Amino acid sequence: MTKSANETVIYPFVAFNFSVEIRVDGVAMQICDAAFSECDGLEMTMEVKTIREGGNNGHQIRLTGPLNFGQVTLKRGMTETFDLWKWMNLMLTKPDTRADAEVVVFASDGTTERARFILSRCVPVKLKAPPLNAKDGMVAIEELQLAYESLSLKDDSGTSGQ
Repeated sequence: MTKSANETVIYPFVAFNFSVEIRVDGVAMQICDAAFSECDGLEMTMEVKTIREGGNNGHQIRLTGPLNFGQVTLKRGMTETFDLWKWMNLMLTKPDTRADAEVVVFASDGTTERARFILSRCVPVKLKAPPLNAKDGMVAIEELQLAYESLSLKDDSGTSGQ
């Protein structure tokens, strides 16, 4: 259901309520369904070329070019498996191994899904272990960086767009 611009949004999007799901063929059906404290880099940038028409100084033409995608950085995450490490090691022998990832944004109640960012053909760029601490009982990840080939948004109405 699409909301009009004049309609009041009852549940605003909150930046602290999200999860990350990653699937890699050959490693695990879902190698990561982790909670991270920070996610940055969900972005698309379109190159624009400006053309000026001779003799018309008050007008310019803007042509759209290719899209460029960012690099997602996930910080301070926790997972119960070593599958992310296995995926990184697999990249040494099979560099064409790609993953599909989804960043799910929840409403303030923590369960209602508000939006889903879909990242296609992801490659792990950096995987950093945290400082080791004897008090923690789970495998923690300090930082995971993913390069992706495309980004689309699937909102709460079920539509997907790029």
